[in-house]
Amino acid sequence: MTITAQLSHSVKLPSGAGLVNGFAFEGRGDASRRALLHNGHELEVYNLGEIFSGELAPTAVFPVPWKGWDRGVNSVSPDATFAVFSGQRAVRAISSDGKQLWEYRHGCWGPELGHPHTGDEQEVCRGLEHGSCRISDDGRLVWAHVMHGADGHDWQECWVVLDARDGHELARLPLDSAASGSHHVSHPDGLHMGLCIGMGQDGILLHWARWDGKRLTSWDVNEGLDRILMDVHKGLEGFLTVEHYGANVRLHALDGAVLAEGAPESGDDENPACWDYGGGFIDAESIIASTVDSDEDAGRARHWILDARTLHVRGNVSYPTGPVASYARPLGDGTWLTYNGKNGTLDRWTTAPS
Repeated sequence: MTITAQLSHSVKLPSGAGLVNGFAFEGRGDASRRALLHNGHELEVYNLGEIFSGELAPTAVFPVPWKGWDRGVNSVSPDATFAVFSGQRAVRAISSDGKQLWEYRHGCWGPELGHPHTGDEQEVCRGLEHGSCRISDDGRLVWAHVMHGADGHDWQECWVVLDARDGHELARLPLDSAASGSHHVSHPDGLHMGLCIGMGQDGILLHWARWDGKRLTSWDVNEGLDRILMDVHKGLEGFLTVEHYGANVRLHALDGAVLAEGAPESGDDENPACWDYGGGFIDAESIIASTVDSDEDAGRARHWILDARTLHVRGNVSYPTGPVASYARPLGDGTWLTYNGKNGTLDRWTTAPS
């Protein structure tokens, strides 16, 4: 079955690829959804609704604290008054006027044991490994995946909860991971936070936690799993994952129990299609998933609509503009984004009325 997409909005945005690839969005709904884009040594914050209304100026701009550091996943407060940056040796909060609010020091993500530091905070040590951070939806907490240990000795990765006002540590969870990178997903219930840790060829670890003001309650869903955390939706109790190599997508209850599973329908025995890591909930009823990386035929449909509860494939997406080669970034409100790298256009789609 073919499902026709209908163009809702389109805007020229040269940096718009970052809104489709990676972890650029925070908040929900056009009024509060923040789009985070890196531009040189600055982190620019946009309001998605304003972008499609023609207002292409950022609502806030934050200087990146470490000019040589371009890794880590950063976060911006709901009111865009401060940003929190995940550095190689610290988590740092910066106000909208560029002033440092606080800093939480931690061990170095550089992989060499006992490697020295010159004392220059702009020094970037060898390696691509990094952590991530996420400000809670109420702006009160900062969740951060960090390294602890002195100069690489007795290191251990930890998940920490920080007070957003001054950066002091409220709770710490030791982790059994050796990350290449990580990202957070905030649950729309405003209580739970998910942490997905990528360890390269060693697989994926996935944790959930909540902080009730006094105690950190956490659990992992890693037994027998090797899955990337993709998305959550306020209309459903669970969360969506994709298998490390794209064999299937699964819907899980919050405790990790598998509620549904769906495999790609395209490809053949010699060249089976695989789901990409991008995709998620169009709304509480539908999911969009992509096989861009594994569908080598440019004329083949590469985006697929799945039932959000059963993960059965409803059909492939047909675009009136022709095949779309980018990932799809669903927004949870019935629309999704794609990016046309040839003309620098960010497009917003919905399904056409049947």
